[in-house]
Amino acid sequence: MVIIPIWMALSVSVILYNNHLYNSLDFKFPVFLVTWHLTLATIGTRVLQRTTNLLDGTKDIKMNKDMYIRSILPIGLLFSGSLILSNSAYLYLSISYIQMLKAFNAVAVLLISWAFRITEPNRKLGVIVCMISFGVALTSSGELRFNLLGFIIQAAAVAFEASRLVMIEILLHGMKMDPLVSLHYYAPICALINLCFLPFTEGLAPFYQLARIGPLILISNAAVAFFLNVAAVFLVGVGSGLILTLAGVFKDILLITGSVVLFSAQVSPLQIFGYCVALAGLLLFKTTGGK
Repeated sequence: MVIIPIWMALSVSVILYNNHLYNSLDFKFPVFLVTWHLTLATIGTRVLQRTTNLLDGTKDIKMNKDMYIRSILPIGLLFSGSLILSNSAYLYLSISYIQMLKAFNAVAVLLISWAFRITEPNRKLGVIVCMISFGVALTSSGELRFNLLGFIIQAAAVAFEASRLVMIEILLHGMKMDPLVSLHYYAPICALINLCFLPFTEGLAPFYQLARIGPLILISNAAVAFFLNVAAVFLVGVGSGLILTLAGVFKDILLITGSVVLFSAQVSPLQIFGYCVALAGLLLFKTTGGK
């Protein structure tokens, strides 16, 4: 069970480190940063494939050109959009508010699954959807530094991520990919997609800032993100879905606390109450068999 606190520490570190880069070091280039993370992940997964057994799962996957184009590419597009948008949200919203909005992820996945008829709606899940939605609505109402553009960006990130998870269920049904194997296939195509967007979004501006930031910060930042994916592989096999959900909830609470302590984020009583309602809905969702 030691992997749970390690995963939590790495997950919290990635978000706090990215936020530090964006807001404290004034390196406001999320597309570049995500592209850099994915480039290092592409290299890292290939090194691990040749030196360890962590990517032995790739041997069980019969990847060909047709499957890559029909499955990996569209999922990669959604993954790329999710990463860029979720990182861009930190330019406008506090860490604490973003974590509260992420409680809606499960609802978004469920709604899209209903739309694609992967799962059938029922009254109990409908009540849970309303409960989580109400809680998230309260957190937005109580946000003291609400930014409409940031909210729209984060909402789009949730939609992209939920669509990606549903597409995985549709296109890769029955094919088991742990987080590291997934990264092995998605990182190269996502890095390439992001690289195509970079000239039209941030241009050469981030490259002019590299000397100021320095290689140590960039390499360590991407390394923490990569090790988080390695930790996720071990995390999947150590506990039940409920335990992992509780670990995720505790991690989010740590992030919200860290946002308040380190970045002076303001959290209102209404937000705390709304987030508690949303978390209660998430736990009910998990205990009723939700994914």
